[in-house]
Amino acid sequence: MRYDSSVQSSVQTFHVENFGCRATQADGAALERQFETRGLARAPSARADFVILNTCTVTNSADQDARAAIRRVQRQNPMAKIIVTGCYAQRAPEEIAALPGVSCVIGNSHKDQLAEIALQNFADIPRDFGWRSASSAAMSGIHFQPALAAEANGFIPVSNLTAGSRKPEASLYVSDIFAHTELLAAPVFESAYSSHPDDRTRPNLKVQDGCDNRCSFCVIPSVRGHSRSLPLPQIIREVNTLVAAGYRELVISGINLGRWGRDLESRHPASGSRVPEAGGRKEAGDRKPNFVSLLRSILAETQLEKLRISSVEPMDWSDQLIALVASSPRIAKHAHVPLQSGSDAVLRRMHRKYRPWHYREKIEKIHAAIPTAAIGADVMAGFPGETDAEFEATRRLIADLPFTYLHVFTYSARPGTPAAAMPNQVPVHIARERNKILRHLAAEKKQAFMKSFLGKTLPAITLNTILNRPGGEFTEALTDNYQKLFLKGRYEPNRWITAQIEEMKEGALRGNIAPLPE
Repeated sequence: MRYDSSVQSSVQTFHVENFGCRATQADGAALERQFETRGLARAPSARADFVILNTCTVTNSADQDARAAIRRVQRQNPMAKIIVTGCYAQRAPEEIAALPGVSCVIGNSHKDQLAEIALQNFADIPRDFGWRSASSAAMSGIHFQPALAAEANGFIPVSNLTAGSRKPEASLYVSDIFAHTELLAAPVFESAYSSHPDDRTRPNLKVQDGCDNRCSFCVIPSVRGHSRSLPLPQIIREVNTLVAAGYRELVISGINLGRWGRDLESRHPASGSRVPEAGGRKEAGDRKPNFVSLLRSILAETQLEKLRISSVEPMDWSDQLIALVASSPRIAKHAHVPLQSGSDAVLRRMHRKYRPWHYREKIEKIHAAIPTAAIGADVMAGFPGETDAEFEATRRLIADLPFTYLHVFTYSARPGTPAAAMPNQVPVHIARERNKILRHLAAEKKQAFMKSFLGKTLPAITLNTILNRPGGEFTEALTDNYQKLFLKGRYEPNRWITAQIEEMKEGALRGNIAPLPE
């Protein structure tokens, strides 16, 4: 890059705004890395030259949020080049391209080239980037449409002001997602925009993307493609880099995390000692890698203090995985196991690969092996055809099982999915009432779980939030078993401590640093 360091405005700026799940946030971190390696600087969306909206499309509300963000950015920063990417961009690129203010739509199929596309496509901005990439030749077959070319020359053609052509044509970069083999990977932090690097805590690293399941309600496979895994050597490098930078907890995530390794040819040899399997069994050296082998490799080849696992599908909670989480003090005692429904008939219509009794068995095994673990689930209310009896089966299963929290969603029909065409769509007011019932049940379970730790000690990691309350200052922390905790006093972020739990207040635990044993 060749910039005049004395002129701040000569450095182009960008802003990435993420919507949706952990995977989208991780993609956003990788996009930031793309721009930063090309010499651009971060800036607020109201001042950035490029504003990248990294969208979600899992529900209709997610689409609405993205459209609202486009309007907001256009209003606050009319000179910005608005680039829309992510799952909504992959699903409905023409719909987004027609929105006022959108300069470019780049689907997940081309997200790994986003910064290069953006900088080449808007080379009308007078900057000397001083870089070329070999991958630009690979994009020669992509259909490029001139975006805002007339404005770059200092005038707007009359044709652009006519009723039928008010908006300059946005560029589109979208192709078959199932031909896509790249996996964007960069850690995302809970405080990614803090001006103090030490304040960044609990990085999240996406190690898997895509999904080979075909749940009837889900649009994700069609916008993220086949399941694919980040190779083990790259994961180990990322983890060791984070450990060297001082991070003590890492969250690993994916679209279908438990499928990690299924697409890899063979297990990569470990660079250090291996963690033995629970029960003392040795693994064959030529076995294909799997999720349990990934966890063992991270434990064996890094000095990471705490590894937290995000959502893993029920049937991927093998006895080996449960035993490893239970036995290792370096793995957080936390299991998120998507349920969706407790009705066998509904699960069949959803094309889910387990039955309610399978699910019950998995949760009971996790709880028996790890009694203090936080156990959470995703649950959907109002799936097409859901009867009162089917909903009651879901409510009863949830009431019976030792959940500590739930993520409850009201069904949202997604275009092109089998569920959207099913008969007997549940009226919205009924679906919302069922959602409310499940949320109330979840709140009761959460309260009971937190109450069970009063007077006890829990390990926790301090975060970067300081709260002022009538009782003084409190530092926010997260316990090993995924409970929000407010520690009396001010403490440095990113530190593991042992907390003495004293009370529950405002939906969180409160306590002090536990005294050292005499």
